[in-house]
Amino acid sequence: MADLNQTVIASLDARFVKLSGGVRELAAPLSDEDFWAKPFPFGNSFGHLVLHLTGNLSYYIGAQIAGTGYVRNRPVEFTDSSRPSKETVMKNFGEAVETVLRTINAQAPDDWSKPFTGAGSDAKDRFDMVLQCATHLHHHVGQLMYIAFELKNKTHEGT
Repeated sequence: MADLNQTVIASLDARFVKLSGGVRELAAPLSDEDFWAKPFPFGNSFGHLVLHLTGNLSYYIGAQIAGTGYVRNRPVEFTDSSRPSKETVMKNFGEAVETVLRTINAQAPDDWSKPFTGAGSDAKDRFDMVLQCATHLHHHVGQLMYIAFELKNKTHEGT
């Protein structure tokens, strides 16, 4: 069982590292203005999606599994008008990912099947919740790619 546990830990760790690296790579060329721009009249800005991902990981894995005490305000993740700096938002995202990685790496074989009781999820156990968070992150990375692409195109159109 320990070998399977190490495989699960290594695979999930690698997935979160890869996906979070993609978010950082996409954010790197964006100015603070671009980070908060909405390239479409619908949808979200890059910054609001990163706030959302930070909240999701901090709540479901941080608070509910690791016991960090994080309190989530999900609606603000999409409506925050304070526009903190890109640097601050990305730092907070990085800290959330570090919590996820520490939590994943701390799981013993029997921990994965412990019931998950966090509000707002249909996950039955810790493994299911961590997997849901990974797929959720992956889903939004696709959206971030599209937003970054559109922002780059709009920048080049103006030159």
